[in-house]
Amino acid sequence: MPEDPGSDPTVHAPHGPLPDGGTVRPITRWGTAVMHRPQQRVTAYDEELRTLVADMVATMYAADGVGLAACQIGVDRAVFVFDCPDDNHRRTVGVVCNPELTLPDVGARQLDVSDEGCLSLPGAFVECGRPDQATVTGTGLDGEPVSFSGDGLLARCLQHETDHTQGTVFGDRIPTKLRKRLEKESAKAAEDYPPEWPA
Repeated sequence: MPEDPGSDPTVHAPHGPLPDGGTVRPITRWGTAVMHRPQQRVTAYDEELRTLVADMVATMYAADGVGLAACQIGVDRAVFVFDCPDDNHRRTVGVVCNPELTLPDVGARQLDVSDEGCLSLPGAFVECGRPDQATVTGTGLDGEPVSFSGDGLLARCLQHETDHTQGTVFGDRIPTKLRKRLEKESAKAAEDYPPEWPA
């Protein structure tokens, strides 16, 4: 992975590269209280936030993820990071604080039913239907307005991570039967993902 995403023509970094130099932290699992409540809004754009975000980026890459919210490392803050491809295989990277999600109107909406997983329930994937286009607006690391739009996996990622900031896991969006299958698959893979994973 290039150090400066802006130097790679396949990477779209409209609001600058992700911060680096962070520390990998253990990923918080479903069932932990912080995962299931709306997160506190970011109000201070300071060194503490920058350190948190750098740690989130390091953890996301260590876990081979395409997105990560602060609650997934146990921090009650409405912010997420991502490095995710769209349908044209172009990666977009970004940081979004206090995200607001916009989806196409119901009449114009196309549903994408694809496998989805979560780093906070590792080793398991099931189908989850989501709109195939999404836009997220919010603020960046310095409090500046940011906006990201995408299709395919990027649209799914923007929706999934915004959900985390609102206390929703994708298991809340699927039928009980599928959620049980998801939890069963994760339990089977538990040995590969010890509590300190991926630190």
